[in-house]
Amino acid sequence: MLCFLNRLTPSIAEVVSGLVYVLIVSIVIMTFFFRTVTVKGSSMTDTLISKDKLIISTFCYTPTNGDIVVITHGAMYSQPIIKRVIATEGQNVSIDYTNGDVIIDGVIIEEDYIKGTTIQLGNPVELPMTVPEGYVFVMGDNREGSSDSRTKRIDIIPVQNIVGKAVFRIYPFDSFGQVG
Repeated sequence: MLCFLNRLTPSIAEVVSGLVYVLIVSIVIMTFFFRTVTVKGSSMTDTLISKDKLIISTFCYTPTNGDIVVITHGAMYSQPIIKRVIATEGQNVSIDYTNGDVIIDGVIIEEDYIKGTTIQLGNPVELPMTVPEGYVFVMGDNREGSSDSRTKRIDIIPVQNIVGKAVFRIYPFDSFGQVG
């Protein structure tokens, strides 16, 4: 029996050592490369709904049109917000509110992901606008229920306020998969 325990002890030490190693690697990855966030609110409905849990990529991220991003917005919100990048620096943004078209650099963008019609919000930003260097123009997919870059309350977003890009939904399980 004592022989068996002597053989078992190194195995347990190896397992514990392996688990500690995996834990350390996981912490490093989740700290520097990925994070998890929980969606709050309805501004991204039907693409994302409140209480969805997402993994976001934070490492060396550069925003591109169509990305769903998590944004810290200074004193405006106590929690991060989630929106879709519509235009990046140097692009011209215009919205035709009569028919709800969003126009980037003179081209109506295809938006099969939106819910509702793109409406003008209170305290609107002046459009058309060219997005300045270091900023992005963002909008929620629920165009009738999203406060976003269409209003001075949110306005254009400094790239430095983007935490990362949503890449994967991990909850609810029936919606498990890539975000886009």
